[in-house]
Amino acid sequence: MGHAISPHETEQLKAAIRAWGRELGFDAIGFAGIELGAAEARLADWLAKGYHGDMDYMARHGGKRARPAELLPGTRTVITARLDYLPAGHAADAILRDAERAYVSRYALGRDYHKVMRNRLQKLAERIAVETGAFDYRVFTDSAPVMEVDLAAQSGLGWRGKHTLLIDRHAGSWFFLGEIYCDLDLAPDPPKANHCGTCQACLDICPTQAIVAPHEVDARRCISYLTIELPGSIPIELRPLMGNRIYGCDDCQLACPWNRFARATREADFAPRNGLDTATLVALFGWTEAEFDARLAGSPIRRIGHERWLRNIAVALGNGPVATAALAALQTRRDHPSALVREHVAWALDRLKPGTAL
Repeated sequence: MGHAISPHETEQLKAAIRAWGRELGFDAIGFAGIELGAAEARLADWLAKGYHGDMDYMARHGGKRARPAELLPGTRTVITARLDYLPAGHAADAILRDAERAYVSRYALGRDYHKVMRNRLQKLAERIAVETGAFDYRVFTDSAPVMEVDLAAQSGLGWRGKHTLLIDRHAGSWFFLGEIYCDLDLAPDPPKANHCGTCQACLDICPTQAIVAPHEVDARRCISYLTIELPGSIPIELRPLMGNRIYGCDDCQLACPWNRFARATREADFAPRNGLDTATLVALFGWTEAEFDARLAGSPIRRIGHERWLRNIAVALGNGPVATAALAALQTRRDHPSALVREHVAWALDRLKPGTAL
């Protein structure tokens, strides 16, 4: 049973929820229904092509992703939220051009967004309950089988870009999304028109050509997948294409014309920590496992573990210039206990041999 609310009360409550969201620091709030039939068909096709790679959880929860009422019985409305994360003066292009520095996806430079978003969404739900009385709800932020981009698009927070991320005309795409599934019966907001037009900047810029068609990404080629989700060896043919990107990749967003309008975040939690926005590859490669765990406590990066961290940086060092510091750093990990690390270090050292074409 859902909460029955009159049309007039619905609009009043929606306006109030938007205001409470702003007070909590959200940059936009939207309201979506729970019909995701078209998105479910697209997901099934994507899975059938094997584009999810080793992300088995995508297949395990495929049906639930497109059926909110199966995830939370009684769901009538999904309240969507946007929180901008782009740090001020982020200098992404300059870092990508400096092969001795490490490029970390802009979303991961600060505190783990899961905690920030989840806490804010919980507070928003509690504030709504003060107004409506107890209601059934559950908050999500990239933490369960939720089709957040499709729900956000249906709620009018933007449109799905050709790189598959959500885009807003006034904010670009540098933002996190979160949801509150609930049994409140709130009218959905109208969706926004798609404004990508004939632009293919994101497809053209992708270093590994992972965006195989508009709105379709082969995760197995995506640098974000390779550096974060892939547990094993990075395919040899893709390593030279990764450049100095050690955690995630933002190229498709950097190329998007709509991101000219993106605003710097107001969230202090998303400001760069541990010098990750300027650090050299050699410096980060030198971190011990204890240093990795301590310095990246509260960071989304910590979940990949020290082994993958070294794997990723070894590849980046192998893509950089032949330098004494880089060679010396790689030598220190040549006999690392992990076969995964040793393999990627050996590849990098081979790449840096005198006379090897880079």
